[in-house]
Amino acid sequence: MQPRALWRGAALAAALFCASAGSQAALFEDDEARRAILDLRQRVEAMRQQTDQRLADENGQLRRSLLDLQSQIEQMRGELARMTGQNEQLTRTLSEMQSRQTTIDDKLKQNEPSKVSIDGREFNADPKEKADFEAALGVFRSGQFAQAQTAFAEFVKRYPQSGYNASALFWLGNAQYATRNYNEAIANFRSMLSLAPDHAKAPEAVLSIANCQIELKDTRAARRTLEDLTKAYPQSEAAQAGRERLSRLR
Repeated sequence: MQPRALWRGAALAAALFCASAGSQAALFEDDEARRAILDLRQRVEAMRQQTDQRLADENGQLRRSLLDLQSQIEQMRGELARMTGQNEQLTRTLSEMQSRQTTIDDKLKQNEPSKVSIDGREFNADPKEKADFEAALGVFRSGQFAQAQTAFAEFVKRYPQSGYNASALFWLGNAQYATRNYNEAIANFRSMLSLAPDHAKAPEAVLSIANCQIELKDTRAARRTLEDLTKAYPQSEAAQAGRERLSRLR
């Protein structure tokens, strides 16, 4: 074989060798790339799965939180409804108490003492006290003297400190005079004078004592009483009547 041919063969062999080596290198690089791609895919898949799991966990936690919040809201609604019911009940109770208090206040006002004026005297009297006196006086004015005697006697016992007592004793004495209980009448007229010597009806009470004494045929006592009347109450109508009565006794 000629040298030129040998050189060509060697060159061809060298080229084939280089081509083979290049093919092997390219093949090696493709495998590395595929492995890198697979590794990347696995890493991406792992990250996706982790993300999905994290999102699933977060969604689950969020659902639980929402359920807890909804439960709390329902509890708060129930508590609000209960408190609203309690407030309504309290409002009704308060209204009832205010109504009762108003009723009590009205009753207290009805029973509170008030100023009255009778026979020129002013004082405070309870409504019941005033009503009892006026009832007894009504019985007397109707001509039921025995019943009036009982009514006024009970009044004096029931209200021993009453401002009406002087007047009650006066009318009690008159009722007893009308029923011819002269001694009792004299005693009550004197009690009235002892209690209120400046009473508007004091002169009449003295004259009534004299009248009782005249009915009892005690002329001497009647004359003395009439003389006391004209001295103690000289300007009164009763004193004028006493002078006339005294002149007849002489």
